[in-house]
Amino acid sequence: MGFKGILGFEYGIVQAPLGPDISGPELVANAGGLGLLRAPDWEDPDYVRELIRKTRTLTNKPFGIGVILAFPHKKNVKAILDEKVAVLQLYWGECSKQLVLEAHKAGVKVVPQIGSYEEAKKAADAGVDAIIVQGLEAGGHVIGQDGLIALLPRVVDLVRGRDIAVIAAGGIVDERGYVAALALGAQGVSLGTRFLATEESYAHPTYKKKLIEFDQTEYTDIFVVQGGQGHHIVFWQPRSSWNGRDFQAMRMSQINLSLAAQSYMAGRERSVALLVQFQMPQLLAILKAWRCMLVRAVVLSRKFYLQGKC
Repeated sequence: MGFKGILGFEYGIVQAPLGPDISGPELVANAGGLGLLRAPDWEDPDYVRELIRKTRTLTNKPFGIGVILAFPHKKNVKAILDEKVAVLQLYWGECSKQLVLEAHKAGVKVVPQIGSYEEAKKAADAGVDAIIVQGLEAGGHVIGQDGLIALLPRVVDLVRGRDIAVIAAGGIVDERGYVAALALGAQGVSLGTRFLATEESYAHPTYKKKLIEFDQTEYTDIFVVQGGQGHHIVFWQPRSSWNGRDFQAMRMSQINLSLAAQSYMAGRERSVALLVQFQMPQLLAILKAWRCMLVRAVVLSRKFYLQGKC
């Protein structure tokens, strides 16, 4: 397997699945590499089939679709296998031998994304076709705690001698990162944020604009998947003196809600279910932040009263 491509495909660059409201057929068809759609975070096999079939009208190149295993997914996976896409990309959950077997019977390659050595070992033992090694530097939801430069060589050594391609992900944005990943033993790279601000991306124009303007990164664990311990990378926001994390959560929630509403009102093809899915966590974060502010106000008021200051 040479440096030109992975898994028998022409290129060694993977366009990460991003989110179900961002990675659409137009982006995947024009990715210039192996494009990945994103299945919704709820069961909707009809929508999944429509997504796949629309993409096929725009390109004759192979593509795949990503599935978050922490959410309901069995019907979606069945639709994906029935449609026989090139790649089933998995994340946030265990990639079982049974699932790999079912995918291979349908002629679909299985590529899980992992964030630790232990996850990589389980995936390799399940018989997957490739492993995406995601470092701590990656954007969006990140499940691991290891940096890419430390984790990648370990996984390369783990699968040495097996017919399993290793794909690097996390902080790779140009040819230098690509070459560095190859030097560490990867056969390809996966880029997500790099495709986020493209014309074909469904991300809201304001989001794309801020992505280009902002030059700092912030980590938060406000956005989690069913109790997962991973963090989420967001844009830098001002911190208050009383508690930066709670204030940041409130501000980011307000911004995300605003962008979701703008995107919906602008006429994007978004279902009400999708809008609610993405608004609920942010609403809860806002309520949590305001609750913290109220508790602090009560505590301070009591303290001042006891000190005779009020």
